[in-house]
Amino acid sequence: MPRSRTVLIAFLVVTAANLLANAAGGGLALLLTKPLLMPLLAGYLWLSSAERGARPDRLLLAGLAFATGGDVALMLDGTGWFLAGMACFLGTHLCYLAAFTRHGAATALRRPPLVAVPLGYALLTVVALTWMWAGLTDAGLAVPVAGYALALAAMASTATTQGWRVGLGAALFLGSDLLIAAGVAEVAQPPGAPVLVMATYAAGQALIVTGRAARASTPPSAPVTPAAAPAAP
Repeated sequence: MPRSRTVLIAFLVVTAANLLANAAGGGLALLLTKPLLMPLLAGYLWLSSAERGARPDRLLLAGLAFATGGDVALMLDGTGWFLAGMACFLGTHLCYLAAFTRHGAATALRRPPLVAVPLGYALLTVVALTWMWAGLTDAGLAVPVAGYALALAAMASTATTQGWRVGLGAALFLGSDLLIAAGVAEVAQPPGAPVLVMATYAAGQALIVTGRAARASTPPSAPVTPAAAPAAP
């Protein structure tokens, strides 16, 4: 079995343990599993790229590092830690946005039907912020969340150009963050919200990473130098 697949299985096992811990109300298992999730995905990306003879996408690796910081910050209580976590995840979205743009997202989004995708995500962002604005204002987070939402929508838009897995992963990532914001604004709190947040987040990140890893290209082989023609007798 390839080492990358072993690491991916480890990610799935740790994710399952984390979801069970969330369902049980937290505890030591939650503290031990959450910080491991994104490093395991980073390990998968590194090994999978090496097995394909390609370099790992450094922007994706940086995004996963920011996400690890965000995961840890959001495990702590207080508005300051929430803002620190949001800043880390903003770094994740900006890294992903830069990675997708580098792989042709800006050009692809000018062509139909993808040209409508940014408009759709922009409309969703405006509707969601309007719905939550009063609650976010009461929490003192309206402006930071609005700026974060714009970066998230831009990332999700460009992700649609990177294949169905990356596009779906970004949509799930957005959905996870929307659930968090709705809880902070106190406009909605679905049953089992912590489990749902982590399930959509972990699935979204996994789809983004595995989708990009599958699209990694093998470096071109060195050009063959034509043999010199034999000298005339």
